[in-house]
Amino acid sequence: MIWNLAPKARAFQFVGHQDVITGVQFSPSGNLVASSSKDRTVRLWTPSMKGESTVFKAHTAAVRSVAFSHDGQRLVTASDDKSVKVWSVHRQCFIYSLNQHTNWVRCARFSPDGRIIASCGDDRTVRLWDTSTKHCINCLTDCGGSATFVDFNSSGTCIASSGADSTLKIWDLRTNKLIQHYRVHSAGINSFSFHPSNNYVISGSNDGTIKILDLLEGRLIYTLHGHKGAVITVAFSRAGDVFASGGADSQVLLWKTNFDSRSYQDVLLQHSRRSTPDPPPHLSDIHPRGPHLHHPQPTAIQVSPAVKDTRSTEPHVIQLGQSVHGNMLLNSWPRLTPMQSAAANSHHYNGLPACHVANSRLDGWIEGGSASRAESTAENETRANRKEGKGRREEEVEMSQTHPLEVLSGHPSSVSSTLRHIVQQLDILTQTVSVLEERLTLTEDKLKECLTHQSQILKDLRASRTRRRTESEGTDESSVHST
Repeated sequence: MIWNLAPKARAFQFVGHQDVITGVQFSPSGNLVASSSKDRTVRLWTPSMKGESTVFKAHTAAVRSVAFSHDGQRLVTASDDKSVKVWSVHRQCFIYSLNQHTNWVRCARFSPDGRIIASCGDDRTVRLWDTSTKHCINCLTDCGGSATFVDFNSSGTCIASSGADSTLKIWDLRTNKLIQHYRVHSAGINSFSFHPSNNYVISGSNDGTIKILDLLEGRLIYTLHGHKGAVITVAFSRAGDVFASGGADSQVLLWKTNFDSRSYQDVLLQHSRRSTPDPPPHLSDIHPRGPHLHHPQPTAIQVSPAVKDTRSTEPHVIQLGQSVHGNMLLNSWPRLTPMQSAAANSHHYNGLPACHVANSRLDGWIEGGSASRAESTAENETRANRKEGKGRREEEVEMSQTHPLEVLSGHPSSVSSTLRHIVQQLDILTQTVSVLEERLTLTEDKLKECLTHQSQILKDLRASRTRRRTESEGTDESSVHST
């Protein structure tokens, strides 16, 4: 879903993936949107009313994440097939694959300069790849569980990784050392985001909270409660003035970044004055009245907004993509009763196209109506015959719409599904051939290097032999002259 944040909000629903969508990201210029899915594909969308998209196929398992390079020319994806793949946005094709993870890869990101790719996965490692040589240049193994997310700061000098063990770690790439380690959540961390100033990090967790970390002071400063369930993703805006969070409660919350405009000590002082549980004692606290309870004051501020307008009004949803024409044709079908629609759905899930189920139900409805009317008077029989003829004409019109409906609504016939499967296999074979060609070129380069080294060694041997011969001849001549 792409949301318009204007007062009269609209949402554009792009339809194309066949399974759960795992990641979405705008290009740096904002004119493209990339999405990854468990249907093993990556789609590149043009965010317009046409809803056009290009499908990238090379992964053999669910794709977990997708991300643009900072110049917008490449895509990097992470998949359950234990690989990280890089794609060309301009040519819209697969370029190369990185294969050294030993388990599912959860996330992959480009560095700001595009020279390094960081990836993490269920093998409890964070790997750094050189995009020029396609080799793994570093492997960080200090992870207590599955590594769920990884990203660079805006300067590219540090990376952070989060894990299912509820920890967040920050590494300095210049020294390859762990410089900060946070354990502030009570459950696994799903996502985090650096502030553009590199002074703050926000993280979302399965414990339902958002944590704000001050990297300069090295501590937790705020805990935000707003989601009723796990926080799946968090992200700062490009300017850093707002950040958004999405949760398992089907809500997207937009937060204002105001913690970087005032001193934390001033905010803490104001917060303690406003909501401290330890007010100064007064006469009502004197014995024999009940003792005044002093609760410990936490160091981090807990923010629990009890606002009523966190959920915006339901926007007008504009559906774009494959199912638009299918819905238009569906609206022209005859209305079915709830029992008939339920039976039609059951037949559909058993593998029958919905249009054929609707036709069979329509036949049954027409035959049932004609049979009931056949037992009445002759006038009723003529009315039944007329309605039966009308029903047959509707059936013929509906049958004429079957073929375009099958193509547009995503329920192909057996022949078209077989052809589509063959095309998918050919795509995979094409990508495999490209990978083999790349490896052959690398092997040829290595062989050329070996041949050049061997020829150089032969030249050196010949030169040394000629030197020895000249030296021996010179010694023989000198001995003859002396005699």
